[in-house]
Amino acid sequence: MAMIESEFTIRYQYRSYFTYDTFAVSNPLLADLVRDLPCVLFFYEEELGKIFPALPDSIQTYCRAHGLHCTGVIPLPGGESCKEMSFVMKVCEELLQGKVCRQSCAAAIGGGAFLDAVGLGCALFHRGVRHIRIPTTALSQCDSGVGVKNGVNGFGRKNLLGTFAPPYAVISDSRFLEQLPMRERLGAVAEAVKVAAIKDADFFAGLERCAAPIVKGELDPLIRVIQRSAELHMNHIATNGDPFEYGEARPLDFGHWSAHRMETMSNAQIRHGEAVADGMRIDTMYAVLRGIAPRETAGRLNALLDELHLPVHTEYLRQRAANGNRLILEGLEEFREHLGGVMHITLPQEIGSKIEVTEMDPDLLEKAIAITAGELE
Repeated sequence: MAMIESEFTIRYQYRSYFTYDTFAVSNPLLADLVRDLPCVLFFYEEELGKIFPALPDSIQTYCRAHGLHCTGVIPLPGGESCKEMSFVMKVCEELLQGKVCRQSCAAAIGGGAFLDAVGLGCALFHRGVRHIRIPTTALSQCDSGVGVKNGVNGFGRKNLLGTFAPPYAVISDSRFLEQLPMRERLGAVAEAVKVAAIKDADFFAGLERCAAPIVKGELDPLIRVIQRSAELHMNHIATNGDPFEYGEARPLDFGHWSAHRMETMSNAQIRHGEAVADGMRIDTMYAVLRGIAPRETAGRLNALLDELHLPVHTEYLRQRAANGNRLILEGLEEFREHLGGVMHITLPQEIGSKIEVTEMDPDLLEKAIAITAGELE
């Protein structure tokens, strides 16, 4: 028997910028990032074009003013409808028509689902071309938009198909937040609550202080929350030793096993952040029942989510299959499969700390869901 062994290391680096009005001619940020590249192709979410109708012309004007070679400004549908491989193939077709090469760049402007799908197209085209993410929702600016994942749904499973491909850069533009509905703002703060609850007690206390101003519509505290959440997410990716998730532990998926299932059950009528809020309530109550977390942890988390007007979607928590089992519990098995067959669930302890468990007591989990759904005190 013969064997040849090879080992090499690849260094990834990308920066996340926070700015206002990316495509104002007076703002040099984007131009400085792509000036030396042969060309740049822009994709933007169609719904965004309805809110900011001048966006395509602003991009073209910006590129001309800074001497950038723009080979297209392409509108495409966003939301969950774009999380299909047919959409990814459309992105690849546009990259081909736009003559994007491995030395060029594509920029995606939109929400998290849009960035996921365009990012996957960029990762596949020519085996990977540079892509810049310009997240336009509060949720994508504080969470998925600053990460390294790209993906679409497949075979009835959320984000089953995808890659890990770090972006060339991320530009979070607070101008897009000005027109964002309150529901979208609050759903994003749920993801900030998630990372604060397991990683940063001071940040959690800060969220408790700024929840009321955010609910009143104040933008400055929301921007501060987004920036801190993005920082924590990026630090986790860079320092946890497993950026491409080859292992089993995924602490940033706290509350997600039920959230993903709830999104599917509601046909995406429940937003991701809203579903994560329910998932955190369930898992925190379970942690209390198992003696992992003090009751104060659940009290503070529930009080904060209530103040953020993030409701409990009891109708989905209470749904049962023909055999009497709660439908939401199917998410636990799907999560196990996604992790390679090994259960690994993140649970909170004291605010700002966590523990990983490899099994869930079914009776206690049933009770935790019943309490969250208001069936038990």
